[in-house]
Amino acid sequence: MTFRSWLACVVAGSVFAAWGASAYPGGTPSYQTDVAPYCAGCHSSRSIEMLDGSPDRAAKELAERKHVAVVLSGQKGYASLTEPDRQALADQIRALDVASTVSLAAPARVTTGQDFEVRISVTGGAGPVVGVALVDRPHRWHARPLASAGWQVAAPPRITGPDGQPQTEWLARRPEGRGRNISYVNVTDIASDSAAGRWSSASVVFTLRAPTRPGQYPLAAAYLYGTEKSTILGYTTNALGWKEPRGGMGGPSGRVLFSDLYAIEVVPPTAPTVSPVVERPAPAAPTPPITVVE
Repeated sequence: MTFRSWLACVVAGSVFAAWGASAYPGGTPSYQTDVAPYCAGCHSSRSIEMLDGSPDRAAKELAERKHVAVVLSGQKGYASLTEPDRQALADQIRALDVASTVSLAAPARVTTGQDFEVRISVTGGAGPVVGVALVDRPHRWHARPLASAGWQVAAPPRITGPDGQPQTEWLARRPEGRGRNISYVNVTDIASDSAAGRWSSASVVFTLRAPTRPGQYPLAAAYLYGTEKSTILGYTTNALGWKEPRGGMGGPSGRVLFSDLYAIEVVPPTAPTVSPVVERPAPAAPTPPITVVE
């Protein structure tokens, strides 16, 4: 981890500590704005494809090397666990990673300036909070907020929590007069249990406005989640009774995961057409009924 990334994590931890159960790394309770995944310097990645372009550096960011190997070796906060418990924690973290998914549903084609909806569905994540964002490409270091690609968020996102109910509290912290049409949200009340194999799920619907120029425009979803709070082996409890990841506030137990990349075609609106009137002669005899075979 670079000094800059470490400093960012430490500052974030200090800022969020006062929020209790929602404290860092449990989301961003103080920040309701657009984000890009490069800010998650403390997180690990699950595949090298999302770090394409820097193979040596990318390998160091993979979860098995950056996080799980540290657990198994008993370094840092994991030294207090027995070897069997470290193995069990590593297995539970891997199970959570396998179960944690993000997918994006969007139309293949829209017209210029059209408003349309995209749905992001997520599963897994340790909780109690996960982050969901729309970006222009599935790349850890190169992704930008989706507005950089020409899309606009036309309405406040609609968040549905694991209980199937709408969530509005996090977004309501942003003053309504400044616009709540942002491309990143926190989803709260996530409570996966990797020991029991129970995984939370949630969804976010974004209303987007298409660019005014025709063309192919990229879109992807970013999913930021934690791992260690999904198991009793993965967290400690501080003096105030708050759960903290065993690897520490700036540890690599978080993840950045991306959906597949969409290339949505933006086309001009078609001009209305009027079907021509075709003159047909009257039939010589009544036309027999037509049987349609399905």
